Amino acid sequence: MRPWIGDEEAAAAAAAVASGWVAQGPRVAEFERAFAASIGVGHGVAVSSCTAALHLALLAAGIGHGDEVVVPSLSFIATANAARYVGARPVFADVDAVTLNLTPETVEPVLTARTRAVILVDQCGVPADLDAMRKLCDVRGIAIVEDAACAVGAEYRGRPVGASADVAAFSFHPRKLLTTGEGGMIVTPDGELAARLRRLREHGMDVSAVQRHASRQPVIERYLETGYNYRMTDIQAAVGLVQLGKLPALVARRRELAARYQRLLATIPGMRMIADPEYGQTNFQSFWLLLPEDAPVGRDELLRLLAAEGISARRGIMAAHSEPAYAHEGSWTLPVTERVTANSLILPLFHDLSLAEQDLIVDVMKDALVAAKPVIGDSR
Repeated sequence: MRPWIGDEEAAAAAAAVASGWVAQGPRVAEFERAFAASIGVGHGVAVSSCTAALHLALLAAGIGHGDEVVVPSLSFIATANAARYVGARPVFADVDAVTLNLTPETVEPVLTARTRAVILVDQCGVPADLDAMRKLCDVRGIAIVEDAACAVGAEYRGRPVGASADVAAFSFHPRKLLTTGEGGMIVTPDGELAARLRRLREHGMDVSAVQRHASRQPVIERYLETGYNYRMTDIQAAVGLVQLGKLPALVARRRELAARYQRLLATIPGMRMIADPEYGQTNFQSFWLLLPEDAPVGRDELLRLLAAEGISARRGIMAAHSEPAYAHEGSWTLPVTERVTANSLILPLFHDLSLAEQDLIVDVMKDALVAAKPVIGDSR
């Protein structure tokens, strides 16, 4: 991944510095409004990371000690960590073999009387089926937090991902399409929830720094509950506003390059690649592929072959349940997760990727994976 940033972002950041207001301030508020409008949802709450967004979303949903939160193991470890932050127990569920997302069929077997929430991840920007998950969870009183970290610019049933959620969390890390360096955003249609989330990100204060400084009279703030320092800076928000204007072009270019990958790699027998689900469109935040079971080289060897040609590919999505941090959580039966994490990889995909660079990647892949085989029964 290589972020698409340049002079316009640099100028916006410099203007924020020159303004004298560099902490959370008016540009953050502007970014919140613009981002929420781009999604088509009432409220945006900017925070320091998507991890912080997930933490606050679970906290605001009342999840705590003794509760269970269903999460995919096949996700960055922050998804599971967020449940631990509120004192809950993360319960790992397997994922669908096509979308790599949780589905009602993978979640229902792990539900218990203690299940209070599901974190529904839009893996690699492929939208999860939120409506289907709601049919499972709503009647049981289980909250759904959409982890849309990778999904800005993706679509679910004709609307931007996050537009249909009660609460959704986005990431602006440099590996994502829209970046502020570090940072995240919570979106929600609920104004009261948004107000509480804003308090929680700023130490639980009942009045923001912007409101205090705007007042002509002294303001004595109060701290209504235990809060956190999860603020975004105005410098980051200034960059985010520029990036938001680029988002349609970013998505279009990634979809163009991804379609070319799909076409060129389709000749490798048994290869599975990221694709749009029937109910939406991915933003192709990452281009993952799953190697054929009879591939002549393994995933790690293929990564070495790519690296030898100057190609920085990476392993596929991690499995949190196999990490030492979660080794004591118990044994899990997650066959799809384990196969994907062991045999998948992510190819370079970014706005400025050239066709010549992409051709080199494809050529190395084909040289490694398309072995010459004799034609049985041919006497020529």
